[in-house]
Amino acid sequence: MALPKVGSIGEYIREQRTHAKISLRQLAAAAGVSNPYLSQIERGLRKPSAEILNQIAKGLHISSRALYVQAGLIEEREPDSDVLTAIRADRLITERQRQVLIDIYESFRKENRVEAPAGDAQTSQKAHPAPGPRGGDADSSPNGEAPPTKGYLTALKPYAAPLGSENVTPESRKG
Repeated sequence: MALPKVGSIGEYIREQRTHAKISLRQLAAAAGVSNPYLSQIERGLRKPSAEILNQIAKGLHISSRALYVQAGLIEEREPDSDVLTAIRADRLITERQRQVLIDIYESFRKENRVEAPAGDAQTSQKAHPAPGPRGGDADSSPNGEAPPTKGYLTALKPYAAPLGSENVTPESRKG
């Protein structure tokens, strides 16, 4: 859930307090800080510590993490997907193989973020497009598959062996 963008942590606290219909005095008492101190925080004159933010969050009945992000104490980041979690948990592949899979997956996600218009939800038709005409058209391979994307090829480049290389191991032949 994205947090509303406001000018400062003080404005955010004031906004949350007014939404909760709590007076400045009530919040100060609940958070264990003085009225003037809380007022100074809301006006941007004081920067509260993480401990004070935690007490204010309890007084507002909101997540302290939301206040920490708003104050710039921690960064809001996108949680790992189930795919990344599964790749990292798989102990049957080597660390290098794990990293290759993660790099490829991330390149696909990056490519899709760039190509997708803002706010456009991916439909099942986009996720699984109908197969195109088979045959000798320029946009498909002989087996009817679409050619690899630029992002895919870029992600694989560091792991590709040079053409004519005799350093092929039985492990790399298996994939």
